[in-house]
Amino acid sequence: MVAVPKPTFAEERALIARGITLIAGVDEAGCGCWAGPVFAAAVMLPLNSRIGLVRDSKTLSVSQREGLIGRIKEEATAWAVGTATAAEIDTLNIRRAGALAMKRAIEGLAIRPEFVLSDAFKIPELGIDQKNIIRGDLKVKSIAAASIIAKVARDAHLRVLDEKYPGYGFAAHKGYGTKVHQAALTALGPCAEHRMSYAPVKAAVLHIEKARD
Repeated sequence: MVAVPKPTFAEERALIARGITLIAGVDEAGCGCWAGPVFAAAVMLPLNSRIGLVRDSKTLSVSQREGLIGRIKEEATAWAVGTATAAEIDTLNIRRAGALAMKRAIEGLAIRPEFVLSDAFKIPELGIDQKNIIRGDLKVKSIAAASIIAKVARDAHLRVLDEKYPGYGFAAHKGYGTKVHQAALTALGPCAEHRMSYAPVKAAVLHIEKARD
């Protein structure tokens, strides 16, 4: 079994050594989904935080994430969530929409950070110094904490969408491209929360249009 990397405060400590003390980590959730908004979270986590299991949200179970969320929010100096809608994703493309969601999360913080550590994405027009770290959710504690908040918040939102748009299975697959989701798309067509620029959604629309001819 391959050990899951444990993120550290190494990046934050290096910044503090330079006199930068207000540091936020930011990450997104839902870029690969066919439906629903992309969510992002920004977290400012104190270095004396010792919350066990804080790591990339994708390596944690649902129960582990749900168990961590309250503790992260309680210990964080500040935290916030930002989103970009399915319509914004279609207009901007997913990379730019993901960056927009992260920018909104950072701007929602009660304390303005001096520096931002992000998971891979460069955030345009942020007006704050930033470092974009590939697989930052595996390496940086504050980014990992942000990944957990973003994932839990998005999953909760998709459960709401499941009630609003029954039949697609959003509560189960959270908008990802599963066989169940594909079958629902083919049978029902897309709903208002589907990302119309995505190839599988376009294909479902084309299938329905052909069936009508």
